[in-house]
Amino acid sequence: MSKQKVSEVRALLATIDNLTDPRLAELAADDRKGVQAALRQHQRRVERQEAARQAFQQRFNYERQLWQSGCRYVAGMDEVGRGPLAGPVVTCAVILDPDFDLIGVTDSKQLTRHEREQLYLRIVDEAVEVSIAVNDRKTIDRLNIYAATQDAMMRAVRNLNHRPDHLIVDAVPLPFDYPQTTLIKGDQKSISVAAASIVAKEYRDHLMKDYDRVYPGYGFAENMGYGTKEHLAGLARLGACPIHRRSFNPVPKYL
Repeated sequence: MSKQKVSEVRALLATIDNLTDPRLAELAADDRKGVQAALRQHQRRVERQEAARQAFQQRFNYERQLWQSGCRYVAGMDEVGRGPLAGPVVTCAVILDPDFDLIGVTDSKQLTRHEREQLYLRIVDEAVEVSIAVNDRKTIDRLNIYAATQDAMMRAVRNLNHRPDHLIVDAVPLPFDYPQTTLIKGDQKSISVAAASIVAKEYRDHLMKDYDRVYPGYGFAENMGYGTKEHLAGLARLGACPIHRRSFNPVPKYL
């Protein structure tokens, strides 16, 4: 094995996903610098993967306990869009099964746009069920953002074909008769909530990109309605557009 080219050693290491493989001991006896560097890189990669697996399993603890207690359908819930000056609030409920194994699923804010897009497609394909509910600007202004978020979350639950036995909700307790666990930063503690966070974020981002084409000049495709410098400059120059929230400062100044 020591006679292999360094490039061949790297290719071999790419196929080994643990640190107990006997071939690693043979490679460790090869004192070429390129081989030793490849082994160090391989060790770091495997250790990162193992840490990710352990973190994933840790974030599945709430679901696992509920399944073991007799709950069949556990829905994780999250929302996106409470803070922006423009656009809707989007909520999502996701039901997963115990075999779900997308290790990359975590809080959507920690993911790149590309990672989020890829995970979104996998979640929608592999989840038991996904339900999305949206409240627009007018509803937000009529109810207030907190009540509008609760309303959309409850609709997302009611629209599920599988009635949840328990909800895991990120931060916002819901005033209806479903057993629920409310978690602060739930998208960092529960895989189901993290999956809902990713789906809601992707869905809302696509809506805001569409709005950017309808209402150009505010930078909606990049800022997603949040009050960035570019967005505020657009407000000052163009005034408020139909999706700007009248109940959010400084929007009333530009009506």
